[in-house]
Amino acid sequence: MSFNPLKEKGIPVEKQMRTWHEIIKRPYNKAFVDCYSRTRQILMNGIEVEAWNFKHNLSRMIDDVETNKLIGATRRIEDMHQTTVNWLFPACQTVLETTLAYEQVAVDLTSWLAQNEPDEYVKETFNFGLLEDFDHLYRYAQWYYMIEGEMPDNILQGQTDVFPGRPTQNHHNSNQMRLRKCYDKNTASPQTKVNIMTLVAGEQQTHNFYAEHGFMYGNDVLRKLYGEIKDVEEEHVTMYESLMDPTESVWEKLVMHEFTEICNYHNCMKDETDERLKLIWEELMMHEVGHLHIANKLLQKYEKRDAEEIIGDKVYDTCTFMSQKDYVQKILEKEIDKRMDGTEKMGYTTIDKLPEDWESYDVQEILNGDGAPSEQTIILIQEHIGRDLVTADEALQKKEAKLIEKGLEKVVQAPNTVTAEDYKNMQ
Repeated sequence: MSFNPLKEKGIPVEKQMRTWHEIIKRPYNKAFVDCYSRTRQILMNGIEVEAWNFKHNLSRMIDDVETNKLIGATRRIEDMHQTTVNWLFPACQTVLETTLAYEQVAVDLTSWLAQNEPDEYVKETFNFGLLEDFDHLYRYAQWYYMIEGEMPDNILQGQTDVFPGRPTQNHHNSNQMRLRKCYDKNTASPQTKVNIMTLVAGEQQTHNFYAEHGFMYGNDVLRKLYGEIKDVEEEHVTMYESLMDPTESVWEKLVMHEFTEICNYHNCMKDETDERLKLIWEELMMHEVGHLHIANKLLQKYEKRDAEEIIGDKVYDTCTFMSQKDYVQKILEKEIDKRMDGTEKMGYTTIDKLPEDWESYDVQEILNGDGAPSEQTIILIQEHIGRDLVTADEALQKKEAKLIEKGLEKVVQAPNTVTAEDYKNMQ
């Protein structure tokens, strides 16, 4: 039986206040936690920050005191949720370890959403961003080994490959070019709306984490790498949020925020293997059901509509975390050379079809004028151990041997020179 949040009672907002001991939970053990328990925790932190931020901005536009009281009550609970979720991080988990987990979220979440997205244009946009997040994981993995002497599978647990994608130095675009065509709010599936809002929240939180922690390492190139990738995350937030219909009312968006939280908590609860964390996801989900009822009342008050017109009568599977190696490999083979078309077309093209005056060339020339930190990272790791670090995963090591047998040594020895044709030959 499908879960219909509009038919559930949930927990009324007046009963959602908890003690500090209930709000701030015991952290997980980083040595034993399942990697996907960690990715669920990272994603839900971003989802809660997005909801909290939206409600603050909403209150600044509403002049009705009673409405602001309702919004303020749920907003405070969102903030407490964020404390509960974010502070599950253990103090001993380093910034780079957390960074690898953030990129695992980006790769495996975006892959899942792309495969479960009914709108082909939105799906193509998700796939475009996927190759960039995949390359970010590759760059950070080098530093995890150079700084901490550890292999990325300490965090990734063999579920996500460490391999170059579209090179990070090529991710920098005119931000106007990142703007995409928006869906039509009247015809788009609720699943499309939830998928986009989920990914916006995840990418925004990744940007925020890099902005707040990237300076915490002394190595100058690593600090600059965080700055470089943080800038790409800004582009990603711009790209994904532009897919939303700007004519949606604030009350429609409020309903969608609450519904997005419920969908994600429901999936976290369904998939969680840690019973302690499962109980947390369930409790917070029932809080959000209470918030959805309030959002529905406000929609009825201001627009004389019911939330079911917008979200339907079931939740959507937005964050099933599982290994996406095969899907990522397929997208690498097909789309490594894909680039964004001009700002007017809002489409996609390939490198060989770009005009000489392509808008993003000037941006890349300025930003990479003294060398891209992402490329300097690979130079440093090659000087450090004689080559770049691909992965400790035995299966990938076997794959490397097969590539060399096929005469594709450069995929292993100089991955930044790999072309789309090389990827096609990797099978």
